[in-house]
Amino acid sequence: MKQSSDYLSDVLVICRAERAVTASFFLRAPWALASEGVPGTMIRIAQGQPYWLQVRGQAPVRVMPGDLVVLPLGSPHVMASDLALTPVPFARMIERFAQGPKDENPLTFEHGGAGARTRIDSVLLWISAHCRHTILNLLPPLLHIPAAQAAPPAMLGSTLQALIEDSLARRAGWRLAAVRLGELAMVHVLSNHFAAQQERRQGWVRGLADAQIAKAMAAIHGRPSHDWTLQTLAREAAMSRSRFAEKFKALVGDSPMAYLQQQRMAHAAQQLESGLPLAQIAEDCGYESERVFARAFKRWCGLPPRAYQRSAQALRKEFAALK
Repeated sequence: MKQSSDYLSDVLVICRAERAVTASFFLRAPWALASEGVPGTMIRIAQGQPYWLQVRGQAPVRVMPGDLVVLPLGSPHVMASDLALTPVPFARMIERFAQGPKDENPLTFEHGGAGARTRIDSVLLWISAHCRHTILNLLPPLLHIPAAQAAPPAMLGSTLQALIEDSLARRAGWRLAAVRLGELAMVHVLSNHFAAQQERRQGWVRGLADAQIAKAMAAIHGRPSHDWTLQTLAREAAMSRSRFAEKFKALVGDSPMAYLQQQRMAHAAQQLESGLPLAQIAEDCGYESERVFARAFKRWCGLPPRAYQRSAQALRKEFAALK
């Protein structure tokens, strides 16, 4: 039988990066920069002097050299050598220094005074909708991974720095490498975060610590459009229907069918972003008509499918047009 860590991999397989943009900032104290948020998942690593990072509404964090910071949903934030400084908007720096689309010309700039030097390398990832709606929105707005806690210890930092160096040098294949290496770093961060939650028996990942429930969860994630019933999911877990429903709810926090519905709607969101016809999406999700599906989708995310599709397309354009 699989170990629970294998089931975590089965769940995280939906976390795919579709595009990536990279940047490298060379900063000398005193300096401060403010971002109003970005349409993607931001991963950063720094060298040189420590700096402060404060996500809006959160306590500031001291970031040391080699630490990884991840903004799963690109939350507004400030980075600074001293948080008492008035920050310069990132948008102003981008407007001043960008040379064409960042997926063709990674953003680099120097900023600040004449003091101690900090270099910050970053990759911004456009993550699949299925992952954003079911995994990333479960995370805190900031994940801070001290260098000593990264696992494997040197792998994540070296992966990100290889990604940045390839993009700055415009080595052949760097665009694809940026997507794949960024995705690899993200999956390792997520694996470490959820594995720690699993050990502490926190959140929905408690279900992955139980081989029977984990098998049903992996089946749902792997085939969200399948015609699952409580009986067939119980069969996947090799349990009676009543015992399966009781145990799933106790560990995961949702009933099996509610969890299935969440995965189906997230999968539908991904299909909407891919431009598939609404009738096909409704059928894949097991709905008898577009109208019934549209009502269910609006209950889930607050927007009708077409409005969601337009909003997602606008965010994609914003991501693609970062300059």
